[in-house]
Amino acid sequence: MAKYSLASSTWDDEEIDAVNSVIKSGNYSMGERVLAFEAEFAKKMGSKYSVMVNSGSSANLVLVSGCRYLGTPRLLPGDEVIVPAVSWSTTYYPVTQIGAVLTFVDIDPNTLNIDVSKIVEAITPKTKAIFVVNLLGNPADWVSLKKIADEHNLLLIEDNAESLGATLEGKQLGTFGLGGTYSSFFSHHISTMEGGVIATDDEELYQVMKSIRAHGWTRDLPEKNFVHNKTGNPWDDLYRFVLPGYNVRPLEMEAAIGSVQLRKLDSFIDARKQNALIFQSTMRDSEFFRIQIENGESSWFGFSLILQGKLKGKRSELIDSLNKAEIHSRPIVTGNFTRNPVIEHLPHTRLMPLPAADDIHENGLFVGNHHYDLSKEIDLLIETLAEFERRF
Repeated sequence: MAKYSLASSTWDDEEIDAVNSVIKSGNYSMGERVLAFEAEFAKKMGSKYSVMVNSGSSANLVLVSGCRYLGTPRLLPGDEVIVPAVSWSTTYYPVTQIGAVLTFVDIDPNTLNIDVSKIVEAITPKTKAIFVVNLLGNPADWVSLKKIADEHNLLLIEDNAESLGATLEGKQLGTFGLGGTYSSFFSHHISTMEGGVIATDDEELYQVMKSIRAHGWTRDLPEKNFVHNKTGNPWDDLYRFVLPGYNVRPLEMEAAIGSVQLRKLDSFIDARKQNALIFQSTMRDSEFFRIQIENGESSWFGFSLILQGKLKGKRSELIDSLNKAEIHSRPIVTGNFTRNPVIEHLPHTRLMPLPAADDIHENGLFVGNHHYDLSKEIDLLIETLAEFERRF
């Protein structure tokens, strides 16, 4: 086991008991526990509705598809969607899977979120949306984003997979756009094994997403709804397919675990923030390592480091030093995503220069944050970085 790992389990006996209660019930597929967790999650985020799915990746797929199949679609094949050049792959895939086109915009080198000063020049008559990502727990510049969206009549949707529990002006991230997504994978702020959630205040989008989540049928919708009213014949209404959907339903076990984890979320975030204070106090004035600048109240998914000055270009050597110290590290999400070979398969507009994304692609990495005190681990990291600096 590493001395400083990227992620760790947030479970104790309560989560095991929750799993066992589902096993004893004999009801494993999506049911009452999922409904309960969705209500709890929406309340916690301050949104009207939430939809649980089997992963954060599926959450993005269901949200983007939901925007496609609204009664008056907000996204259609051929529409352009502005995205930051740094994010996880499943920010991008759902956009092209509904036939829309990606427009990559550079990131702010300090916050690591989309550079709002670059957005306007990327807008064309075909641009219909901005898919905003709050990276590594850090809130994007939502004041500027909303102003741009209003001026250009653009849809805002939000990938908040890495930033559960972060806030901006007291408002939970994931609730700033028409819909926002979350992940509850093992390494995230709460863990339900696999799992994801979409939050929204829009009832029509909520109902469309519930249909898309489960085969595109009407079974889980009320008699009168925005998608396709039921006939009143229960036998027929169980098997009426009205939208091109998926099967990305969550399990009762995941929801039962989620209810337990959600009760612990505030304490998890508090611990992450305390660790961040220690990390920031030592690293914010570093000459050779640039760290992420917090906007609003980050939930600190991890701690980023971008090599600069005399250390620029020496990331491979640093990774070797971290490995020898038993400190796990990884790229900052995917680095500049457009430099991945898969870009050949994703419809996108002409690529603009992406110097900030290129810089973290070549010189950036991050180390983990956890739900417990990391004082000793951060001390080890600081010592290792100082020793590394002295070599050059």
